[in-house]
Amino acid sequence: MSILKIAKMGHPVLRRKAVPVEDPSAPEIRSIIEDMHETMLDANGAGLAAPQIHLSLRIVIFSVPSSRCDVDSDAIPTTVLINPIVEPLTEERTMDFEGCLSVPDLMGVVPRYTKVRYQAVTQTGISIERVAEGFHARVVQHECDHLDGILYPQRMEDLSLLLFRDQMRYFSDNEKDNLEVLE
Repeated sequence: MSILKIAKMGHPVLRRKAVPVEDPSAPEIRSIIEDMHETMLDANGAGLAAPQIHLSLRIVIFSVPSSRCDVDSDAIPTTVLINPIVEPLTEERTMDFEGCLSVPDLMGVVPRYTKVRYQAVTQTGISIERVAEGFHARVVQHECDHLDGILYPQRMEDLSLLLFRDQMRYFSDNEKDNLEVLE
């Protein structure tokens, strides 16, 4: 396993649509996934998409720790999605801060659907379908955007809410609590 270099905003691999994986159980795909997992852990990320490691493939990996879960939901262990499809299940969207390993040191307020369904294949070739809400839905949408050449700043509606991470201390709790719920 290897820790790989993460592509940063501006690199062409992050701006193009990734290609589907033909054989999810191929040894080279298994090796890529192992490297993605190690890279995500080393970078302390919630997720990672193959384009972020300079590979234009439709693969994402993510996890949702219990500290990021809603009261009535469980942690999501490390999950690999190959050739995922994400479908919103509601028009309701919420605004919240997001960061990205490919946009280091910045955070921005991004609208995301509150509930989505995603379908994909695992690295063993098994089809999965899940419904996600809360942070789980947000991380899946964020990572799958990478597969279509979209970074979170492109989803932002108010660029005045793009901040350096170390300046978050000036963003008051009251301002955080009053982020708009979009419907």
